[in-house]
Amino acid sequence: MEGLKSIVDIGNIEISDLKEYAKQAVIEISERAGQKGQFLNWIGTLPSNQISELDNLYNLANQAKADGSTDLAILGIGGSRHTTESMVNLLGIEDRIHFYSSVDPISFKKFTKNLNLSKTKFLVVSKSGGTLETTVAYENAKKLLQDYFGKEDVSDRFIAMTDASLEKSNLRKIVAKGEIKLSGFVHDDVGGRFSILDDATIFTLAYAGIDKAEVKKLLEASLNAQKEFLNSDIEKNIALQLAAFNVKAREAGKIKHFVEYFGDVFSGAVLWEKQMKNESLKAMISTDTNIGPGYLHYNAEADLDANNKDSFYTFVYVKTNDKITNAVLKGVITAYGVQHPVATIEIPSLEVEDIARFIELKHFETLYTGNILRRIKGEISSMDIAMPEVLQPNVEIYKKEVKKALG
Repeated sequence: MEGLKSIVDIGNIEISDLKEYAKQAVIEISERAGQKGQFLNWIGTLPSNQISELDNLYNLANQAKADGSTDLAILGIGGSRHTTESMVNLLGIEDRIHFYSSVDPISFKKFTKNLNLSKTKFLVVSKSGGTLETTVAYENAKKLLQDYFGKEDVSDRFIAMTDASLEKSNLRKIVAKGEIKLSGFVHDDVGGRFSILDDATIFTLAYAGIDKAEVKKLLEASLNAQKEFLNSDIEKNIALQLAAFNVKAREAGKIKHFVEYFGDVFSGAVLWEKQMKNESLKAMISTDTNIGPGYLHYNAEADLDANNKDSFYTFVYVKTNDKITNAVLKGVITAYGVQHPVATIEIPSLEVEDIARFIELKHFETLYTGNILRRIKGEISSMDIAMPEVLQPNVEIYKKEVKKALG
């Protein structure tokens, strides 16, 4: 089935019986979008806000680079990292952008060993400003820089992205005390895994030298794609078609979804999609992601084993005229399709408009998959509370145990 640009193919799977479920999912999400406490402000509100804030975000990046700094080390975990990392890799600007999410001293030493500290600024990203991993990374980076520069005040080496409220964010308190000079925002009611267009990413693109006009195109294309994917007609909405493919596979007893990206340019996207799908769909469908073709040399043996009865696959790639690449894609997709449900997504290019549309396709595929699966079982959430697809209560279970262990 063909969309306006990207081509999505879900094979010959019959999805007409899901039309009404799909329509109701679109209606519900449309009604919830923009409402407080629904964590759907990434629809419409965020890209519109970022268009109006572009000058401010670019001025912030210019201030951060005014001393000649060229590199950016991003301290964040989960959505605070993978969203920006996905965009950075898709645009091919990762050479001077570095990401860190660990807590152990060995990893920190390894991460910072090759950084040119005199040319590097640190971007600290946390909505609450109290995320353990990010807090530890900030404290370690602060000590490292104090030792390197031989002074106590290293506030000009950091930029913070966090909640606007002093009451809600410990990181905002640090900014207010002057311990971090520059800051932007993690916006309300967005949700980390859907925050790919938040200040952290836009600031990073500006810092890396992406033209402001290109970022505006990205944001405008995002808005256009969101309108497209809020179409309730499953025959015209490729996000609904992908969701229907997932739902049909799940109904057939397939519980493991492997999303196979072809090309190193997707090295950030695999982490982002894995987080987004698993946090949103939870145990309904387990999602794993890989970079091809390398993964074939250790996964194909299990994937194509005759006893593999519980898996389904989506292949994602950029359109190319390269004979060898197309031969690998055709051969692999054909082989897998003989045994498993297979869908494909062909992205026409890595121009910013196509990147934006792909990101929104994945956003809406995720929401619709969870919503339709719940509707089939009669599990419809009250409009007074956020949908399960945007919440992540189970993450708090391990966090509580970590706090106990820390005393």
